[in-house]
Order: sequence, then C-alpha cells, then structure tokens
Amino acid sequence: MELLNNLGIGFATALSLTNILYCFFGVLLGTLIGVLPGLGAVATIAMLLPATFALPPVSALIMLAGIYYGAQYGGSTTAILVNLPGESSSVVTALDGYQMARKGRAGAALTTAAIGSFVAGSLATLLIAMFAAPLAEMALAFGPPEYFSLMVLGLVASVVLAHGSLLKAIAMILVGLLIGLVGTDVSSGFQRFTFEVPEFEEGLSFVAVAMGLFGLGEIVRNLEHERHATGVPQIHRIGRLMPTCEEIRRMIAPIFRGTTLGSLLGILPGGGAMLASFAAYSLEKKLSRTPGEFGCGAIEGVAGPESANNAGAQTSFIPMLTLGIPSNAVMALMAGAMILHGIQPGPTVMTEQPALFWGMITSMWIGNVMLVILNLPLVGLWVRLLTVPYHYLFPVIVVICAIGAFSVSNSVIDIHLMALFGLLGYLFYKLDCEAAPLLLGFILGPMMEEYLRRAMLLSRGDFSVFVTRPISALLLALAAITLALVVLPAFRKTREEAFQDED
Repeated sequence: MELLNNLGIGFATALSLTNILYCFFGVLLGTLIGVLPGLGAVATIAMLLPATFALPPVSALIMLAGIYYGAQYGGSTTAILVNLPGESSSVVTALDGYQMARKGRAGAALTTAAIGSFVAGSLATLLIAMFAAPLAEMALAFGPPEYFSLMVLGLVASVVLAHGSLLKAIAMILVGLLIGLVGTDVSSGFQRFTFEVPEFEEGLSFVAVAMGLFGLGEIVRNLEHERHATGVPQIHRIGRLMPTCEEIRRMIAPIFRGTTLGSLLGILPGGGAMLASFAAYSLEKKLSRTPGEFGCGAIEGVAGPESANNAGAQTSFIPMLTLGIPSNAVMALMAGAMILHGIQPGPTVMTEQPALFWGMITSMWIGNVMLVILNLPLVGLWVRLLTVPYHYLFPVIVVICAIGAFSVSNSVIDIHLMALFGLLGYLFYKLDCEAAPLLLGFILGPMMEEYLRRAMLLSRGDFSVFVTRPISALLLALAAITLALVVLPAFRKTREEAFQDED
C-alpha cells in the first residue's frame, strides 16, 4: 500500500501540465541528440545545467532525466537506418539492425528497438520504485564512516569499469579529488589552491568544469573527426513496421533477458547503458542456437541490446537517488543539478521531498510512452538531420556554452575556466584518458572529505572506526575485492576485450 501511495504522489506531480511539457521537451531533445552523432547526453545535460536554474527543481530533473533515456532511443534510429550510432550504447544495435534494414526490414528493426526500449524502461522504472524505498531506509542508518566507505567503493568501481588504462583512470580520479579541494576550507577558513582569485574562494564552478570537459571538449573532438553525411549509405525504404509473428516470438526472451541484465549492470558505478548493451549482445549470441546469424540481421541482436541499454540507463538512477552516489558521468551531472538547486542527493530526498523523488520516477513511465509515440513517425525527420554538417552546428553550441557558464554567477572567470577545461578535455582524449572518473572525483571529493572529518570527530581521531563498524568494514572489503579483481588475468582480459569491441 505504501508503494501505491508513493506512486500516487508521483503521478500527481508528474501529470501536471508543466511537468508533462518539460518531460516531452526532455525526451524530444534526448532523441534529437541521440540521433546526431558527436553530441551525446553528457554534453547536452552539461550545457543545459544553467538553463535549469529558472525552473522548479522537479521540472528541471524530469527534463534532464528525459534527455538521458531519450538519447538511448534516438541512438538506435540512425544505427539501424544509416549504420551510424548516435550513442556509444547503440554501437551493438548497428551490427544486426543495419543488416535488417539492408534486407528491407528497417521498419521491423525500428519497431523491435522501440518495443524493447519501452518494455525495458517500464520494468526498470518499476524496479526503481520497488527498491528505492528499502535502499533509502537502509541508507538512513548510515553514519559518516559508512558514507565515506560507500564513496570509496563507488570511486574504486568507477576506476575498474572506466574505459582504457586503469592507471590513467586512477590518475583521473585523483585529479578530480584535487580539483574538488579548491576553495575555502569550511573547518579552518583557510583558502586552498585559490591562487588569490576571489572567484575561486567558493570552489570551482561545477557547471564550468562539466561544460568544458564534455561540451567544448566534444566540439573539438568532433571538428577533428567531422563526419559528413555525403557517402553515408542511407536506407530509403523503411518497409513494414510490424515484425512477423516469428520475429515477435524470437524477440520476447531477449527483451526480458536484456532488461534483467541491464537493470543489474546499470546500478554498478561506471556501468550503465553502454556496458549493458555489450553484455546483452554477448549473452544472446552465446545462448542462440544459430549464432552465425548474428551480424547478418538477427532480430535478437537488436532486441537484447536495446532493452539492456534502456534498462541500464534508468536503473543507474538508483544509487544516485537513494545513496547520493553517481554511477556514471550523467548521474554525476544529475547530482550536480540537485546540488545547484539546494538539494543534497541521498536518502533524505525521499523523506524530505517525496513529490520530487516520486515525481521524477513516475515521469519515466510517461516519458517512455512519449518516446514510443515520437520515434516511429519522426524517423524521416531524424535521418534528414544527419545531412547538416557539424561545422554549422558547433558555433551555436559554443555560444550556448559561453552564455550558460556566465549566467551561473555572472562571472567572466567561469568562461575562462570552461575554456581551460575544454582544452583539458581534448587533451585527455588525445591521451586516452576518460574524463568521467574526473567528474565523479570532483563531485564526491568534497563529500568524502566532509564525511571523513565527521567520522574522525566522532571517533576522536581513531581510524579503526572504519573497520570496527560492520557496514563500513563490509563496504571497504568490497572495494578491496573489486580492486583485487583487476589483477586477475581472466578479468583483465574480459575487460580489455569489452572495450576493444566498443571501439
């Protein structure tokens, strides 16, 4: 009954006209940026953070969430029609989806992706609603030592699951932690790493850092490797939209397997949609009686990954909403948006602002329905957008970024800071260093420091408090086990193969 009451609160909030409009705008924009290669949900959300200041918190979060899971839908459209994935999680969809399109089954492939995404998104949202409350109640029993250990586990897991070299991922985490130290020390009042710049006394602007790393950094990358629509093998005949009875029978099990796998992997720090889609494809290929069909137009190769990436995208909200721990770069931006609105991510959100918490969860159901209605009729429009050269788009994006960075505190230094981190974002790319661990470290660093100090005060400087309290000791043990897995040859080989497949 409590769950039904909570969902009633959520639907009452999400079904208001204002929130429906922002949900629609979010999923529409998410589909658009999912279709256009090179933008991505991270860069778009980073650029839109300043625009959310004028919105009520619940409307802002509903819109940003819609952008994230909407991008998962949009990425599959161009992956199927033109073999050009708009999102990294749609790379796997292109393997069989495009081959189906070449055989005149583009409509069936698009419908399969839409059905799989809708079923997965709906079930994943139900999982969030069912497990969010128990997790939040458990988290309420956490003290400073437990929160510190939990954040250590989150950072360790993000390092293990980060793309590329583990040593570089650890270095990026440390850089993020150091950047988070900039500002005035709350306890002593001393300034740290401000270099006598008054604007840095309250810390570096999260918006400027995020927009620089993921906005300007992506622009430079895309200009370097601009991909024109000329020569892209487009599919002009969509074919019948409805799959055959045999195809429907074959897609049912992959959809539910992909949903289950994606829901579990989405909760892991550093996992989310991309990891879930690759894992689902591998699982379906191993379980198939005809593995030779994969890569040649197997409908299971579309249904499984599409279900997994949408389920993973939505269950990644669980650790951020219930524990205050972002599981990936998008969730770090969502946590940053909450902080900018004066809301501390974590279990207190559910008890102190139930309308916001449950309104955002129920809006995901509404958004998934909107996406199914939007995607299929607008296929032609999305494909035409690919003919716009990127060098016509980037000046508009740069102007939006500059206005957004300036509008946070009306400070020109934030524009300079954004430009600096844009340069760093491009440099990290050239060095094959993923920027997402840096952003996670930047978000979690100040919180870790605060909980560490509180734990030390409560224990009167005794570090053994982290291992004598059972939950804290368990979390640290899990972090140690996760880190130890990296040295195992089998795990390391599997990890490297996964990222090679992604590339």
